[in-house]
Amino acid sequence: MGLKIGLTGGIGSGKSTVAARLVARGAVLVDTDAISRALTAVGGAALPALAAAFGAAAIGADGALDRDHMRQLVFADPAARHRLEGILHPMIGAETLRQAAAAGEHTVVFDVPLLAESGHWRGRVDKVLVVDCSEATQLARVMRRSGWARDTVERVIAQQATRAARRAIADAVLHNEGLTLEQLDTQVHRLWHCWHADPVKQ
Repeated sequence: MGLKIGLTGGIGSGKSTVAARLVARGAVLVDTDAISRALTAVGGAALPALAAAFGAAAIGADGALDRDHMRQLVFADPAARHRLEGILHPMIGAETLRQAAAAGEHTVVFDVPLLAESGHWRGRVDKVLVVDCSEATQLARVMRRSGWARDTVERVIAQQATRAARRAIADAVLHNEGLTLEQLDTQVHRLWHCWHADPVKQ
């Protein structure tokens, strides 16, 4: 396997946009959120265990996990969050390893929203890239794109690592505040070439 980059950032930081720019430069993306969504989509491998743990109400009318229902449940009940994570995290981990192994010698970008909260990810990657912006910008972006109420977004932000905690584990921070897409792409381009010029020493 080539260079392993852990990519993280708070909700609304622009992490997915940065991931897309890294892929455009030849990286293979392993997206843990996408893996989670696949596991909980219609026919997903995690659905039987989730239904057994949380009851029929956890499954929506379309046959997929009712994400709004589960979001409210885990906000209100930390024990429910732990049960949910206990089911999903091992399955996400196994699929993450499978996709990374399939990447061969390509650079692999692991898109992990909760990388700072996890105790093991820092040791699994060569570099950690944090996409950062102000909480006000996070709120505005998420409310605009998702239609969530402000208090819902605030609760999500409050349950994630602080900006300082993410920056503390970073090898590089991209400040995605007030940038055009072209300016952000320029920053990604520079970082890509820096890390690939001599990824051990940089």
